Amino acid sequence: MMADKKDIILVPVDGSEAAELAYDKACSMAVDEGAHVDVLNIIDTRQFMGEMQDTLISGDAIYQMTQDAEEYLKTLKRRAKDNFNLEDVDYHIRYGSPKRIISYDFIKDHKNNLIVMGATGLNAVERMLMGSVTSYVNQHALADVLIVRTNLENEPVKFHKKNK
Repeated sequence: MMADKKDIILVPVDGSEAAELAYDKACSMAVDEGAHVDVLNIIDTRQFMGEMQDTLISGDAIYQMTQDAEEYLKTLKRRAKDNFNLEDVDYHIRYGSPKRIISYDFIKDHKNNLIVMGATGLNAVERMLMGSVTSYVNQHALADVLIVRTNLENEPVKFHKKNK
């Protein structure tokens, strides 16, 4: 990566298999390059807004989602230490549009110079209606983007669809 300053890798995660694979790749890269990892979970508040921009769910529900996100991110931080002996990981929770936060806002605040993310995350219907977050970030991000499609051995991965 860059020799003149420490690399700061951003890994957005949403709980999908693809995002976790990207996280593992980023951790492996960070160990090899001596980089810092910011792991980010975004709670997409747009899905909770009514026509008048009022919130459709309670503060308690948002609080619980935040608590769940924090527990998930703590698990990923432990995974970096246990599986890669990587301790230079910070986790973050943001609220709003994943496309905008990943592409612009977070990078401006944290000076990330690489985004490592999974190739997929949303289901096909959401992708068709809203567009892929990965595709948007790849086209608009203020940093380089690595889209992960392979495992740690660089073998192609088929992701399993989760039944909801």
